[in-house]
Amino acid sequence: MLQPMRTDPQLTVVALGGNATYPKGIRGTAEEQFEILRRTCEHLAWMATRGNRLVLTHGNGPVIGNILIRMAMASTVVPAMPMDVSVADSQGGMGYMIQQSLANALLAAGVPAPVASVVTQVEVDADDPAFRHPSKPVGPFYTPEEAERIASRTGWEFRDDAGRGHRRVVPSPPPKAIVELEAVRHLVAAGVVPIAAGGGGIPVTRQADGRYRGVAAVIDKDLTGALLALGLGAGLYLNLTGVDSVALDFGTPAERPVPRLSVAEAKAHLEAGQFAEGSMAPKIRAAVQYLEGGGDTVIITSLERVRDALEGKGGTRLARDP
Repeated sequence: MLQPMRTDPQLTVVALGGNATYPKGIRGTAEEQFEILRRTCEHLAWMATRGNRLVLTHGNGPVIGNILIRMAMASTVVPAMPMDVSVADSQGGMGYMIQQSLANALLAAGVPAPVASVVTQVEVDADDPAFRHPSKPVGPFYTPEEAERIASRTGWEFRDDAGRGHRRVVPSPPPKAIVELEAVRHLVAAGVVPIAAGGGGIPVTRQADGRYRGVAAVIDKDLTGALLALGLGAGLYLNLTGVDSVALDFGTPAERPVPRLSVAEAKAHLEAGQFAEGSMAPKIRAAVQYLEGGGDTVIITSLERVRDALEGKGGTRLARDP
């Protein structure tokens, strides 16, 4: 595991989840997304006024799905692009919207700073078992006939998703290294707010001669965020999601929020199946990875409660075992 540099308590890697960038129920117009990001970045600018030095990363859930829809519909006219190029497209588009919105918010808050998006490659292991068993659903649902037709044109692999329809499936190997990490470090040192490793990063493998090659995969954004925080020596990994805090027995009458978790407690709850895959489980795994790698603090909370959480009055705070 990558070991961090000396931890900087003010350096904060913020992982923006879907609610902070593309919540459910919106049509997905640029105007909607800019308005959502305007509100999101007001909270981030507040963090800057209190001394947090920010590095952002983000998911690309519905956005990458929309890109795949466009490609499927246009595949008889223009060739479909591979998954690595599609992730890069989402990084560029979302990065532009975030960097403009954040720069405007920082200016309005009286703490102007340059903001820059980094189109970021993330290395995965070419021999990872995930490549032999693609299982990560991406994009929309299709009927079996539609899936077969698209697969014949694109070569994509589809699988039935719990009887709800067929979805494209791709490998989801864990991240090994962030290729542009040194570039992000230089930006941080120069006082720039970087946006890096969006959507978990562009999946690439390293060849025997040191060259990189893109692969069809999706990397878990939470694990990549933890890797980014470790590599930069960030003292805080802030994971913004759709709930105010981590909860045990989530969705049941016994549901209860958990304000604090140690690594041992987090791992025990994971083992007991307390956290759902595709939801809270990846965030808890990422928190454990960051803390066991030498990080200081993880906070998991919603955008709406981020101010309370940073002041110790909300969210869930995870720390290393004594």
